[in-house]
Amino acid sequence: MVVNILIFVVSLTVLLVASDWFVDGAEKIGLSLGISPFIIGVTIVAFGTSLPELASSIVSVNKGASEIVIGNVVGSNIANILLVLGCTAVFCKEIRMDFDVMDIDMPLLWGSAFLLYFAVYDGYFSLFEAVMFLGGIIAFLLNSISGERTQNLDRPKSGYKDYLKLILGSALVYLGATYTIEGVVGISNDLQISPDLISLTVVALGTSLPELVVSITAGRKGKTGLAIGNVLGSNMFNTFGVMAIPRFFGELKIPSDILDFSIPFMIGVTILFGMISLSKRVSFWEGAMLVAFYVFYIGSLIQKII
Repeated sequence: MVVNILIFVVSLTVLLVASDWFVDGAEKIGLSLGISPFIIGVTIVAFGTSLPELASSIVSVNKGASEIVIGNVVGSNIANILLVLGCTAVFCKEIRMDFDVMDIDMPLLWGSAFLLYFAVYDGYFSLFEAVMFLGGIIAFLLNSISGERTQNLDRPKSGYKDYLKLILGSALVYLGATYTIEGVVGISNDLQISPDLISLTVVALGTSLPELVVSITAGRKGKTGLAIGNVLGSNMFNTFGVMAIPRFFGELKIPSDILDFSIPFMIGVTILFGMISLSKRVSFWEGAMLVAFYVFYIGSLIQKII
């Protein structure tokens, strides 16, 4: 127990520092190329912070525990919207959007949530569906990159230190998140917590820590476009990439309890995310409401499993 707690504390510290480096490096490089903070968040930062979800999902398939994949994807998506977005709004008092996510980005996110349900409702996720999901993430990337959210004025110059921050930061974010999960799961095993609960809560929460830290860090620095883009991009990558890529390593088990409760709940909070975004701001109280929903979700899981 003591060793697992030590692993958790040290790795979380590394994660905090590395996320700060990653945000600074990614934004400086992106702005030097004329890319807006939103696009940086929805691509570079979002996919970089989603690497732990992908890595842990591939490992789970190789170890014969493929049911963790769908739990990781759904749990992480719920955590990103309710916990990451909620905590960012609470810590930063307010998140303002200087772009219209309802134009293309939010409908795509809604579509990905419904598509995930229709793909797995029969308890099976085929290779054809995995290929289709990969096509979805490619289409999302092309749409984001080809968007006109560019900045042509006041481009800062980037140097080798910025690229070093990006590379080293992303590597340490991955390692920090990986060992954070190891520590949390170790503590959970010591306390004899159910594996089903771990896949939907501890593993999903652990792999969402990069998004949480990066979004709060970006929000406190006034980079709210990057924070919102991070949540949107991470959920798209989770649904399409993290769900599809592990399928090529083996078949995925789809537990019925996830189909009955967690996926419908994920769809509901995704729609709620869009409704909140209509005002182009997420207030302190809306953030607190999102966090309260997450507490409700975790409480409901514990009540169903214990």
